[in-house]
Amino acid sequence: MGTDRARSSADTPVRALLALLVLGLSGCAAYHAGPDGETLDPLEPVNRPIFTFNRFLDRWIMRPVAKGYDKVTPRPVKFAVSNFFVNWEAPIYVVNHVLQGQIGAAARQTGRFAINTTLGLGGIIDAARDAKLPAEPTGFGTTLGKWGVRDGPYLMLPLLGPSNPRDALGMWADLQIDPIYNYKNASRRDKLLILRIIETRRKLLSTDKAINEAPDPYIFVREAYLQNRRYKIKGEAADEGLDDFEADFEKMLEEEQSGSDSSQ
Repeated sequence: MGTDRARSSADTPVRALLALLVLGLSGCAAYHAGPDGETLDPLEPVNRPIFTFNRFLDRWIMRPVAKGYDKVTPRPVKFAVSNFFVNWEAPIYVVNHVLQGQIGAAARQTGRFAINTTLGLGGIIDAARDAKLPAEPTGFGTTLGKWGVRDGPYLMLPLLGPSNPRDALGMWADLQIDPIYNYKNASRRDKLLILRIIETRRKLLSTDKAINEAPDPYIFVREAYLQNRRYKIKGEAADEGLDDFEADFEKMLEEEQSGSDSSQ
């Protein structure tokens, strides 16, 4: 009994880091602008070294692993893995849609989760697509933003990437209702978290070229994430300067989806 408790206690930091890394890769920083519309980044002297550190780890660990996984894994398997993880994020979507007052979206995501978990064999098949129930992602950081909570300074977190105080709190809140993060079997849970990190990074491979070719990758990433968050919270469109990045990302998502449809 004492051994189990000790193991669980020692496992908690690893578990939290893995889950936060997943959320950090898929999350975005909130928009924060000065009176003339310029981005306020008072922590840039700290953020830039962290960004460089993250890029170093990505170059030598994350990206090679994601590319290797993408190369050796059959396409239907990749779509099944992607569908699985999107499905098990649904409880996060449902709770936050309710908190945002979007009851219709919450009902649709509940129906989608029920269909894919049963008819979709746990979510590996997107059976809800035939019922015209696409995923409608959201999180507690977005909920807080819609409630009027200010974002605070832009943060580049070690390993986790772009964030801010409000969205960092949102990440923690989302973890409390994340079924995979709260899965009781520690060994299986950690394997699933690692696979989710790899799958999330794989989906971002198509954006690498735009980032690497930018005159200042730090600013490019910052603005892309800030614009994305502004759109999610306020519905404001991105600047034209980021059109190529957004187009590449949207094209990747469309290719993922069309491939998923053809494999089912």
